[in-house]
Amino acid sequence: MTETKKYVRILKAKKPLYWYADKIGEVFEIEREGVGMYTTRRKTGRLVAIRKEDAELIVTEKRPAKVGERVLITEKPVRKDYEIYEPVTVDNVNIYGVESYKNGRPIFLNHYEYEVIVNNEVKNEEADEMENVEKRYEAAVENARDAIEELRLAAYAKGFEDARRELMAQAPVEKTAQERRDEIVEQAKADVERLRTNNRLWRTFDITFDINRENRTVEAIAKKVFSRTAFYGTAICAPDDCFNIHIGEAIAIHRALGLEVPEKYLNAPQPTEVRVGDVVECGSLKDIRHVKVVADGEYIGTGLDKAAISSVAVTRHLRRILDDSRTEVGE
Repeated sequence: MTETKKYVRILKAKKPLYWYADKIGEVFEIEREGVGMYTTRRKTGRLVAIRKEDAELIVTEKRPAKVGERVLITEKPVRKDYEIYEPVTVDNVNIYGVESYKNGRPIFLNHYEYEVIVNNEVKNEEADEMENVEKRYEAAVENARDAIEELRLAAYAKGFEDARRELMAQAPVEKTAQERRDEIVEQAKADVERLRTNNRLWRTFDITFDINRENRTVEAIAKKVFSRTAFYGTAICAPDDCFNIHIGEAIAIHRALGLEVPEKYLNAPQPTEVRVGDVVECGSLKDIRHVKVVADGEYIGTGLDKAAISSVAVTRHLRRILDDSRTEVGE
């Protein structure tokens, strides 16, 4: 039996915070499939989720196509008339490849450049099981809506605030990785300010920081007042992690003062949303650039070290976020 592969084309994003909100129309290969979700792997190697209702499923087989079948281009075509992941209808077939008419003229594709789309042909036990799962999921959602309505009505009798607190305790809303990172950054800023302020009041240490963006390190120096004695603490960003000065300062100041570093700073989730002020890596393997993200319309000179937030470099060719400290913009 011919092995099938699955892809999804992004049709929409229910929320602007979803990682694929700026990737409408792009196609991604599915690595896993669950209830209500597809999972794909980013270029960074991380698995990310896509809501099924936000995407179009494309099922393919790797075999020679027949006339009338639709194929999905999966390799960058030798001829520039087509784009990768473009769906094409086959008009003619030969031993070397297939032809499709585009703009009134035949365009040739080699057999290795495409996979045959078979969505309407795949119907097996796995598909039946997925259909049953979808029905169970829809029923569960409907039951949840009924339960929420009952809770809403009960809230009027028990008092709105009490009922709201009970509801949140029973069914907490899971935060996104970006929301958790934003919270951790704000907590890091508050921690640093608290520890520096306390030491100023008690006249125990004068605390300063040495930040090296190139080496992605932050060093805290806690110098005893009226003394030459000083204690040091260093935070070093892992090569694959996003550098953040505020998290680095929180780690370094805890170490300098001999305090245990909170786990949340050591294992903060990576950012998923690009913002003005971030430093990002973009481009292809042959042309990788590190640029600072600026607002649309801001003068960026030659554009070699900066890129507008809606530019192709940021929206289409982004590889990863390198630094989200944003110390030079109002966060």
